[in-house]
Amino acid sequence: MKESIKFISERDVTGSAELCNMGAIKISPDYNWFRSTVPLKRIIVDDDDDSKVWSLYDAGPRSVRCPIIFLPPVSGTADIFFHQILALTGWGYRVIALQYPVYWDHLEFCDGFRKLLDDLHLDKVHLFGASLGGFLAQKFAEYTHKSPRVQSLVLCNAFSDTSIFNQTWTANSFWLMPAFMLKKIVLGNFSSGPVDPVMADAIDFMVDRLESLGQSELASRLTLNCQNSYVEPHKIRDLAVTIMDVFDQSALSTDAKEEMYKLYPNARRAHLKTGGNFPYLCRSAEVNLYVQIHLRQFHGTRYAAIDPTMMSAEELEVQKGNLQPSEESQETEPFS
Repeated sequence: MKESIKFISERDVTGSAELCNMGAIKISPDYNWFRSTVPLKRIIVDDDDDSKVWSLYDAGPRSVRCPIIFLPPVSGTADIFFHQILALTGWGYRVIALQYPVYWDHLEFCDGFRKLLDDLHLDKVHLFGASLGGFLAQKFAEYTHKSPRVQSLVLCNAFSDTSIFNQTWTANSFWLMPAFMLKKIVLGNFSSGPVDPVMADAIDFMVDRLESLGQSELASRLTLNCQNSYVEPHKIRDLAVTIMDVFDQSALSTDAKEEMYKLYPNARRAHLKTGGNFPYLCRSAEVNLYVQIHLRQFHGTRYAAIDPTMMSAEELEVQKGNLQPSEESQETEPFS
């Protein structure tokens, strides 16, 4: 069954904005510590077009040459991954969180992302992609398969075929729509039922981040999200993949999740009992642990995302005895 992007009423948008004014995450000590200690960088990758500005946070040891890079969903900015940046860098990992420039097709995005990696002098990276970010991570791995730039993928609430949104026929019209209409489209996929306070804070924060995006940013992201395209799995089947999803309500249907499992039959599965669309905000401890487990398989190799001098005793044991995960560990069991 295909999913449709839903429109919501003006009253719903206003209500969300009022909730957002509480700003629990924006005034939290962790978020303010992050904003005060990790600088936001802006990089122009195209000499002929100064509008292609990538915004990013780059934290952790610069000696690491294969960091993990976080790619946000349609509504997200680079700072939505502040929990992951703080935790993972504290363990010794190098973490980069991105915000996209305006790109109108997947090939253009992939070319721009490749130029960004060149500018950062990164030959290979691990990618964590949330929703649209997960789809773009797969497309970039596919785009560079002949000269690989992606070492592994963590796909959070991700999809492999844009047709699930049943909006390919309108994808080329988003650029004409005013910002308030685009925001209604995005907000229509946010959870509307009862949620716990932590998840409500995450939704409020994402509404606030959505409000910070301009018309062209939103229109281009929705275009990338709905433009007719799918992942060609034979081009990226050798990658190490972890599929992270939630058991409660999210924008993805069960059919879309099952399609991801079929596409990556050897992938590890990291299930969260709850978390909605934004588990990296409201279930950050579990997400951080799953990312850490995913990256451990590369410890002691040139593709390690961690500074070896900062590895804990536990991680050293993993390096010695568990570089090749057993068949029994291919599925990561959810935590209670």
